[in-house]
Amino acid sequence: MTATAASAWRKPSVIPGFGLALGFTLAYLSLIVLIPLGGLVLRTIGMGWPQFLAIALDPRTLAALRLSFGASAIAAAVNTVFGLIVAWVLVRYDFPGRKIVDAVVDLPFALPTAVAGISLTAIYAPNGWVGQYAAAFGIRIAYTPVGVFIALVFIGLPFVVRTVQPVLEDMDREVEEMAATLGARRWTTVRRVVLPTLVPALLTGFALAFARAVGEYGSVIFIAGNIPYVSEIAPLLIVIRLTEFNYAAATAVASIMLALSFVLLFAINLLQAWSRRRLSHE
Repeated sequence: MTATAASAWRKPSVIPGFGLALGFTLAYLSLIVLIPLGGLVLRTIGMGWPQFLAIALDPRTLAALRLSFGASAIAAAVNTVFGLIVAWVLVRYDFPGRKIVDAVVDLPFALPTAVAGISLTAIYAPNGWVGQYAAAFGIRIAYTPVGVFIALVFIGLPFVVRTVQPVLEDMDREVEEMAATLGARRWTTVRRVVLPTLVPALLTGFALAFARAVGEYGSVIFIAGNIPYVSEIAPLLIVIRLTEFNYAAATAVASIMLALSFVLLFAINLLQAWSRRRLSHE
């Protein structure tokens, strides 16, 4: 009787099954993401500030973090520019082999990272197809930060292309034609009409490419050479500390990467939200 009365007085939900779906989502998110990250933070807090600062300010740690975040930011910026060009060509032009090119864009998604790293090393090594010509001019690509940058560009390009491409496909070309009839030149139309519409998608693609590049491991370690203070990335330093059974150092470096990644991605999301609000008011 009590259960019947409770069900009779319960207010029906607008979205059927919302409570169950929300509970499952939060439980799954907690088990997969929040609890592991929370354990990482608690382990870092437990080591104490003096030990944490000693590990964080270690020159080798700073060099690895500088390379990982610096190369990832530059690679994501380059992918933002050239990813827009690739997406524009795939959407606006029809040419022989277009579907093949469109499929090749997704190759870094499907290709195992170790295979990508070995392939890039074979190409850009001093005796490789491309590296031998660069070596003739005294330029080293593999086993340097330049090689790390190339690997991060390779794995990040699809994120920008696949984020911008649907927006370009949905964009109304009549707006561009209207701007042309009003006397706007092609570059003016792109700068004042096309690019403002693409800014949120470009920022999203940048954030995705940056996040992937920061944590990339398999495709980088082969071409990087893993030289401390020169071409050693932060994820590799974490693995090295783990193999040394120095769990405190590995946890500290991982926590620093987590904090920096969260701050940068949060800033990018704020910029993206601001850009969308600005476009909605125009």
